[in-house]
Amino acid sequence: MFSSLLEAARSSPFHGPLTPAKCDAIAAPSQAMAANAAAELGDSCEFGSMKYFALCGLGGILSCGITHTAVVPLDLVKCRLQVDADKYKNVVHGFKVSVREEGMRGLAKGWAPTFIGYSLQGLCKFGLYEVFKVGYNNLLDEETAYTYRTFVYLAASASAEFFADIALSPLEAAKVRIQTMPGFANTLREAWPKMVQNEGYGTFYKGLAPLWGRQIPYTMMKFACFEKTVELLYKYVVPKPRAACSKGEQLVVTFAAGYIAGVFCAIVSHPADTVVSKLNQDKTATVGSIVSKLGFAGVWKGLGPRIIMIGTLTALQWFIYDAVKVWLRMPRPPPAEMPESMRKRLEAEGKLN
Repeated sequence: MFSSLLEAARSSPFHGPLTPAKCDAIAAPSQAMAANAAAELGDSCEFGSMKYFALCGLGGILSCGITHTAVVPLDLVKCRLQVDADKYKNVVHGFKVSVREEGMRGLAKGWAPTFIGYSLQGLCKFGLYEVFKVGYNNLLDEETAYTYRTFVYLAASASAEFFADIALSPLEAAKVRIQTMPGFANTLREAWPKMVQNEGYGTFYKGLAPLWGRQIPYTMMKFACFEKTVELLYKYVVPKPRAACSKGEQLVVTFAAGYIAGVFCAIVSHPADTVVSKLNQDKTATVGSIVSKLGFAGVWKGLGPRIIMIGTLTALQWFIYDAVKVWLRMPRPPPAEMPESMRKRLEAEGKLN
């Protein structure tokens, strides 16, 4: 998949996404043949169809499962910083202490619940986002949908994340126990039955409310900020329309917009992330007791590594998700554009520059 994208980027007449086009007057025969072949293939599914939504869910599984598992070592240190700041003083010190006590293999603790949990979350997050976005847009007329498109993004992403967190919560609880409670368990197979035996199945959803508090604002920012940033990049930064960009160049824009969105996501959701980590570590704690004990400064512990982690994660997730759409030849609608009827009306009223 990625080799074909790189080849498309290399054969593009653009040196990069921010440089002017240098097109030959006549395309080489091989380029013309490739273009004709691509045109004949067309989209693999219809936009808004059940197959389209299913493939979006698959893209979500790959984008979230792979990326969250890849940063398990950083996530492990971040969680330990949040729950035991006296022992793990900063990111570098946290890595040193973790490696000294458990070896390099110890940095992979919690990879299984991370992979399973975030794959399920990605399935719901991306797949249901597309479902809700199309559904909410269909409730509105074309001009209203365009004018209030940011609210549509926010509503669709919040709705999707509500269900995504229900899928994630049990695995997130097990992951935090494995990573922050020495001697409790080293694997998901050990942790799961022990949690059921000691605390019952309710323990898997003890952190659901604060998880919603962390993830719903995070996802709303992630999707709305990404959609808006893509619009702005193509409007003010990229010197040509999206349709004129190669697939590789479009993916560069996707990555950039994803990273920008990720930074804002990390900041918005960090206090709730700290509370979730503490709740899953201490079965007697409550949200109120944790916030009271930590104070304002305490809930922001570990923000630095989380910005790095979430910024990179979000950028890679959008890149992988969009790359899957390219690979599977799925419809990829361009950024929102003003409806022609609205444009003509505003021009007639003298309100459009």
